[in-house]
Amino acid sequence: MSSRTPIVGIIANPAAGKDIRRLVAHGRFVPNQEKVNILRRVLAGLESAGVRQVVFMPDMDGLARASIDGGGQTVDAAFVDIRITSKELDSTRAAEAMREMGAGCIVTLGGDGTNRAVAKGSGQVPLMPISTGTNNVFPQMVEGTVAGIAAGVVASGAVDAVAVAVAPQSPMLEVRVDGAVRDIALVDVAVSAHEFIGARALWDLAAVSELFLSRTESDAIGLSSIGARLMQPAANGLSACRVELGEGGAAVDAPIAPGVIQTVQIAEWAAMAPGEPVAVKSTPCTIALDGERTFAVRQGQSAQVALREDGPPVVDAAAAIREAARLGVFFGGGVGSG
Repeated sequence: MSSRTPIVGIIANPAAGKDIRRLVAHGRFVPNQEKVNILRRVLAGLESAGVRQVVFMPDMDGLARASIDGGGQTVDAAFVDIRITSKELDSTRAAEAMREMGAGCIVTLGGDGTNRAVAKGSGQVPLMPISTGTNNVFPQMVEGTVAGIAAGVVASGAVDAVAVAVAPQSPMLEVRVDGAVRDIALVDVAVSAHEFIGARALWDLAAVSELFLSRTESDAIGLSSIGARLMQPAANGLSACRVELGEGGAAVDAPIAPGVIQTVQIAEWAAMAPGEPVAVKSTPCTIALDGERTFAVRQGQSAQVALREDGPPVVDAAAAIREAARLGVFFGGGVGSG
């Protein structure tokens, strides 16, 4: 076990799961009070795993403060020193600060979009994502106490973060405009014929002409479920693909949102190989990253999407706890005796 004092960062997005897709689909709604309760359970799990130092992202809704004030835990809680804007930049800046402080793990509450913002600042700090958002392919449906224990044994060095990762390689997508890197997505890049961003949340598939998917998991909800109907993971575990929507090919039924199963017309599709940029055909256009329109590609500009294998490491909560138990971490007070 590492002799350093373990630090765990916590980033809870109060806006996660509150966009327009709640009105057009039957997604789960996680109110702020439940997010506070989840945070309290995370803190209990961290404390039992021997973590005494926790650093939060501050938030306008006071989720972090409420979890500390009413939780009854004895962890030393602090806040990263950033200016809150109530935009995704908060999560990125908080993750950067936590990485610089030497956090051994970052717990997130949110969906794909929240974790994308965190990944832009967290580098190779392991993430323990808890699903509370609209699109939840990247984060896990995991109980807060369990997530806290898993994050704690990883941050303390009691288990090897690589050995208990969800996958040995965490894929993500890199979007380039005129050859320069513009942004990333953890799960999906959707190309829309609209030239203006408008509402950020992408919910109308009729406006989508192309999809780039970093993973095609069979039990996923959202745009990546379309790819899962077309291909299976390769031997190395990768299952990225580009899909062009439209007439001329197959039609698949896919759950593109919670409770919404739609027949999607596929013009063509192909697997994506790591490091090989694929051109976006439909320009000018708007680009949506992990379910949210983010920027426009103007007339005369070109865009490409490339698959990368150096995405953020993600803790598999069950695997982390199994490995800790195998190593005897929980006996005789274990990591919680500190």
